[in-house]
Amino acid sequence: MSTTKNTILVPLSFSEQSLIALGQTYNLAKLTKSKLVLLHVITAKSDKDVKKLLEQRAEKVRLEANVPVDTMLEKGNVFKKISEVAKKIDPLFIAIGFSSKLGINKILGHNMFRLIRESSFPTLTVRGKQHNNGCKTILLPLDLTKETREKVSKAIEIAKLFGSTIKVLSVFSTSQRNLENKLISYSHQVRNFIKEKGVACTIKTVEGNDICKIVLDYAEKNNVDLIMIMTKEELSLKEFFVGTTAQKLLALSKIPVMSIRPRKRKDTTAFTAPY
Repeated sequence: MSTTKNTILVPLSFSEQSLIALGQTYNLAKLTKSKLVLLHVITAKSDKDVKKLLEQRAEKVRLEANVPVDTMLEKGNVFKKISEVAKKIDPLFIAIGFSSKLGINKILGHNMFRLIRESSFPTLTVRGKQHNNGCKTILLPLDLTKETREKVSKAIEIAKLFGSTIKVLSVFSTSQRNLENKLISYSHQVRNFIKEKGVACTIKTVEGNDICKIVLDYAEKNNVDLIMIMTKEELSLKEFFVGTTAQKLLALSKIPVMSIRPRKRKDTTAFTAPY
């Protein structure tokens, strides 16, 4: 086993999309000085020589990415095992690839979305086939909840690693037009905080009811490399980027999405600097 402190967990089914997700972790592993942990959960569809295949893939990654790689084989429910292993190894990120050819319900069924929603670790989901090398632009859809500051903090962390620009996109629905001024003020606070941390940042406020379409259209037009969202169970009228909207974003975005589960807080009305 490697003595590298940081880890990135990559569940590997050997499908084309899981290998694409693996490739997306190479730069992240180098920049965070992490080892990659390739996890395969044995199912009825697993190759009989899966242990050999996993080791061969690990060696290929070591040569291609020049980063330390460990492998793990587990048996049981795929989603439960991913969660159990994550809690055991405490990864910086979990990187998951899934097919773009399936419908939303098949791509992100109850188990997959529950894994992403409940994960204590940032989860990178990779659906598209073609991705830029690196991460020049990060999109931050913004709402009025205090949990957003954890998303901002993680975005700053990644932006500093890659030398990225952060684009803050504030969206309010027609029924919430009374929140426009507050949201604009809030987005300015966030932009100022990001710039104080030495990261380039732009802001834009948009009105519309189809939050997912607005976010994805903006991301594609601006050649975004990574979208960051919050995921959690509890919903309120102000929390646009959770629940079904988050699930739709995950299922439809060809751009990698990083999901972060916020810590529980009492006050969810203002932005302050991350702890």
